[in-house]
Amino acid sequence: MRRLWLIFAQTATISLAALFVIATLQPDLLPWRGSSMVTVKEAPSGGAAQKPGSFSVAAKKAMPSVVNIFTSKEIPAPHNPLMDDPLFRRFFGDRSDGEPQRASSLGSGVIVSPNGYILTNHHVVEAADEIEVALADGRKSSARIVGTDPDTDLAVLKIELKNLPAITLGHAEQVQVGDVTLAIGNPFGVGQAVTMGIVSALGRNHLGINTFENFIQTDAAINPGNSGGALVDTNGNLIGINSAIYSRSGGSLGIGFAIPISLAKQVMEQIINHGGVVRGWIGVEVQDITPELAETFKMSKANGVLIAGVLRGGPADRAGIKPGDVLLEISGRPVNDSTEMLNQVSGLMPGKVAALKILRNLTEAQLQVSIGKRPKARQNN
Repeated sequence: MRRLWLIFAQTATISLAALFVIATLQPDLLPWRGSSMVTVKEAPSGGAAQKPGSFSVAAKKAMPSVVNIFTSKEIPAPHNPLMDDPLFRRFFGDRSDGEPQRASSLGSGVIVSPNGYILTNHHVVEAADEIEVALADGRKSSARIVGTDPDTDLAVLKIELKNLPAITLGHAEQVQVGDVTLAIGNPFGVGQAVTMGIVSALGRNHLGINTFENFIQTDAAINPGNSGGALVDTNGNLIGINSAIYSRSGGSLGIGFAIPISLAKQVMEQIINHGGVVRGWIGVEVQDITPELAETFKMSKANGVLIAGVLRGGPADRAGIKPGDVLLEISGRPVNDSTEMLNQVSGLMPGKVAALKILRNLTEAQLQVSIGKRPKARQNN
């Protein structure tokens, strides 16, 4: 009996030891543990899996072409009025007010050519005496300004690096309201980031941002530091240069504006080929025709622009245009408002003669004007 009890005790001890080892190393082998397992389905790993609603391919294509731009400029030290007092200077010494300081700022840009040309905003590099460009691959380079166009807030930079990832230009004229857009830049200096939205409107003007305005409006978040960055479509093609936002706080409120790449390309080519943008100019100040003005001039509808002022000796003055005239057509093309008139005149080649149709004293007349070259300084056309 004692021997049987000893055998039982040894068997129980070995069984418990084996159970402990299995519970520790392979708990799934125990029948009572299998009932607590949860069956789940996992998506297949790897790049072949589809991602509905993802724009990672477009972002991956465009991001290497977007650069961070760091600028700095020297700011003279403020003048201390106490230094104008001879007694003060005698006590403290005849010394300057202090050393000049340097102010730095940041923005974004887009590599548009393997030759090193970069598109950005004029206000990003305005008055800068040092410009550094940082690429997404970690490379850095100093940049020089090829030229700027304040009237459209565009600038062209040049860097000397090899194997540059130039972006593919899209077709802004094919963009439609509701199209998905991605804004790429360096917001607040936190590093390159991508935001998504849609095209909210096209042809935005009368905003008072630039002299020539034809903005793409988007609700993709554009924050400080994004200026000069890329607005791309879902294929990763460049359709605009992010330029401005409407904001009361300084941050994005869902109203951002980008310069269409079609306009940016025209400006860039003129800057590279001619050192600046050449635009037509006739030397007048205009205002839109309101319904009240149309009634005063006995016009059937409020079209054309009112000539409010004429620059003495300018092209319009030499052609006989006078304040109070209503400009109706330019070279056979109707003029609907001041923005359209400005764009039409600027598109004319200086030195060419254009026919202007005006309304004066309730009588229409045709005048010939020799188009001048728009001055660099901003002034009314």
